[in-house]
Amino acid sequence: MEIVEFGRLTAQQRTELEGDEEDPFDAAGARIQFRAKERHVGLKSDDGRLVASTGLVMVDVEVADQRFSAVGLGGVIVNAQHRGRGLAREVLEAALARARALGPQFAMLFCHPDRAGLYRRLSFAEISYRSWWTSPAATSR
Repeated sequence: MEIVEFGRLTAQQRTELEGDEEDPFDAAGARIQFRAKERHVGLKSDDGRLVASTGLVMVDVEVADQRFSAVGLGGVIVNAQHRGRGLAREVLEAALARARALGPQFAMLFCHPDRAGLYRRLSFAEISYRSWWTSPAATSR
């Protein structure tokens, strides 16, 4: 396996990752849409196919009236035929190394509760939060 870095996912890369899964992120019915990831870290198999990926995006967050930058991680996926081999951990560790190189001291992600164990094992901590979402249309008025 080879670690690769690239910009936004192309349609071909998305197809390699998702295969014939209808909703690999269990996003059907989700009422929010996350920002597109500007960068990705992936794993390519020996035949050159992308088999795992996670996206990174720089975000500004505010906690207790303190505003700071963080790296948002998301879109973590391993092709169904390659799951159960530790590839999610491998691609996340590479993405976290890249996140550290970008500068912010914090990384954050949102996930379904049944997937939180993976992130806990990588030293992520669950936090309770209240969030306010804005859309570009709302802020441009």
